[in-house]
Amino acid sequence: MYKQDQKQQLLNRIDQHAGLVKKIAHHLIMRLPPSVELDDLIQVGMMGLMEAAHHFDASQGVQFETFASQRIRGAMLDELRGQDWLPRQVRRQLKEVEQAMHQLEHQLGRSASEKEIACHMGLPLEELQKTIDDGKGHQLVYLEDFADGDDHGLLDILMPDHEADPDRIIEKDNFRKALVNAITNLPEREKLLMALYYEQELNLKEIGEVLGVSESRISQLHTQAISRIRSNLTEWLTPSRTGH
Repeated sequence: MYKQDQKQQLLNRIDQHAGLVKKIAHHLIMRLPPSVELDDLIQVGMMGLMEAAHHFDASQGVQFETFASQRIRGAMLDELRGQDWLPRQVRRQLKEVEQAMHQLEHQLGRSASEKEIACHMGLPLEELQKTIDDGKGHQLVYLEDFADGDDHGLLDILMPDHEADPDRIIEKDNFRKALVNAITNLPEREKLLMALYYEQELNLKEIGEVLGVSESRISQLHTQAISRIRSNLTEWLTPSRTGH
């Protein structure tokens, strides 16, 4: 009888929070290329929800929805990390854009404008913007990990505490400061975009209405903002620092 009650409770949790899976899937799909199917994300997310229902422990003092959201998003991001939706040429071009941003950042002492980046790379502005647009979703996992309010994201993946090793704690704290600084130094429009998306949870269309530009332009600016962040964290995101 007890096992039957547990099973029913499990099914109820899954049924009651199926909408949460769709909400998170829709939140992610807006920043991904057309090759990524919404139904695939939802399917993977449902697996994450079932796993959350199985492992949830109410005695830990965490709401189920919070616990489930982490598992659902984590399952979707793991699936996305395993996909290779961008051609190698686009990946190479995006890396070149990041490198150009990093060089100009040091030369100018501030964030470079799109025109300055294009000029530095010897490209027409339209070609730079197309490269950034083609890379839509490429950097998704990084900012999702950065934005994890419970601090269980890229920060912990890169620099786990390992039994509270003091050196690792200091290094992790330094990385956090570098990350905050990189976001703070974004151009005002991109910083506002990030705040509206990750703090206010507006979608790209709504942000476009606030900023007076198209949804596709907001998507482009979002990818560009993440590239700026990565260009400012180059020394932290290299194999020699992360161990990858």
